[in-house]
Amino acid sequence: MSLDDIRRRIDAIDDELLELLEQRARLAKRIAEEKHKLGQAMHDPERERAVLRHVEEKAAARKDSIFPVTGLRAIFREIMSSCLSLEEPQTVAYLGPEGTFSHIAARTAFGNGARYVALPTIAAVVEAVARDTVNYGIAPIENSTEGSVTATLDALLESDIMIRGELVIPVEHCLLAKTADISAIRRVYSHPQPFAQCRGWLARNLPNVELVATSSTVTAAQAAANDESAAAIGSRVSAELYDLLLLREGIQDRPENATRFFVLAKHDAPQKENSKTSLVFSTPHARGALRRALEVFDDEGLNLTRIESRPAPGRRWEYVFVTELEGHRLDSPVQRALDRLRTICSTVRVLGSYPRSE
Repeated sequence: MSLDDIRRRIDAIDDELLELLEQRARLAKRIAEEKHKLGQAMHDPERERAVLRHVEEKAAARKDSIFPVTGLRAIFREIMSSCLSLEEPQTVAYLGPEGTFSHIAARTAFGNGARYVALPTIAAVVEAVARDTVNYGIAPIENSTEGSVTATLDALLESDIMIRGELVIPVEHCLLAKTADISAIRRVYSHPQPFAQCRGWLARNLPNVELVATSSTVTAAQAAANDESAAAIGSRVSAELYDLLLLREGIQDRPENATRFFVLAKHDAPQKENSKTSLVFSTPHARGALRRALEVFDDEGLNLTRIESRPAPGRRWEYVFVTELEGHRLDSPVQRALDRLRTICSTVRVLGSYPRSE
């Protein structure tokens, strides 16, 4: 075939894709109508995960396929997000402003069809979900380099909203500036977390610059955009938003650097295989109390994937233990463990069960 013939064939395939997308959108509207009759929630994250998994498995099984499998998830995420917007547009709160890693996580989880609400603090994100101002919230829970995001843990402990899902976002920090001359930089703006994650690189490459903490990486980019002798640590998205040069990419000290985010909602996820449960419990001030609580999980054959202590809300010098384990809260071993914990612990509260990130 000639070049023109190939292009005409591509145009014909694009026309077929448009027709199929129209058919899918109409079916999505019919599903919305049926859900409305049955009183069911419009958004079904588990169904979305199953569709994405099916598409990737189907593509991987085709030995002659040359389409990048990694691109399929993004394409089908946008298709589902757009179809969902026909049913009932989802509103999602995140730690703003636009361009933060929380914003990137929200877009990764919900696609372009959702309506996004940037809020100034993690506590405000949690409060927006609690007050039904938004359907979902996105909040960072831990970084692979720096550990827990205590603001999220504390906000969850003081609220009754639940964890609906989780996702992991690779975090690549970039040095952004108006000038291309790195030797001209006198100040670097960023959020304290990126500073900590890039500590070694900064010490080696910019040992004498002033480090100025900001409320977010985007705020840092905004400051650098107005300061010719400054740079910011942020994402590629921030560089695009504020017309900054990418002086250096991947300046985080650990190349595997990633942040785990929670999807927050009024209700957690239904019982499925491959689930996790987050809970909080406190023990009496008695010798061996924590050991006895931990023995409950071991007796029921449950694997704890995370445990840490946090100050108990409203109780000075008292602490609670935030714990994650494999299994759903409705699984029999988890239910038995929770029942036993309630007999020996002064506080037991499930923060949510949700599918493990893929």
